[in-house]
Amino acid sequence: MECQECHQRQATVHLTQVVNGQKSEVHVCEKCAKENGYMNYGEENFTLNDLLSGLFHSEAPSPLKDKSSQAYPKKTQLKCSNCGLTYEEFARIGKFGCAECYQTFDERLNPILRRVHSGNTSHDGKIPKREGGNLHLRKEVEEYKLNLRQLIEQEEFEEAAKVRDKIRFLEGQLHKGEDGDE
Repeated sequence: MECQECHQRQATVHLTQVVNGQKSEVHVCEKCAKENGYMNYGEENFTLNDLLSGLFHSEAPSPLKDKSSQAYPKKTQLKCSNCGLTYEEFARIGKFGCAECYQTFDERLNPILRRVHSGNTSHDGKIPKREGGNLHLRKEVEEYKLNLRQLIEQEEFEEAAKVRDKIRFLEGQLHKGEDGDE
């Protein structure tokens, strides 16, 4: 494939970006990639913090678009009322200043968290196997109940009946454990 910039060399750098469902691709040679800022060879170390702050740095110009374009126009600068951290500072350093920052930057964080965590923006935590007791069963029952609701909405009644039976069985196990019959 030919370089889209110089049309002289073979394209060896291929960049793909998807923003709001719109896919854009750039195919350039290594020289044009360096000259146009698609590759940064001057920066020797690329840390996990750089990666994370890049995910949250929505004001960063896209390498696939006009270099002056911005995903979020700077209408007002978001700033945490508790610690004073701005969204731009957060995006640069990749760390929150306090717990209040989660609520302050919620509007910009949720779309990113949904994408990174396959649609889920909440964290329920983990339950240690040794200490969990009936908590594992309760969590499993809750997951089956959610699945049951979805199956009923989709009118998949045969599968819903199987899930209902699993729920009844697990709830029976829970009641046995609570009665001390383990």
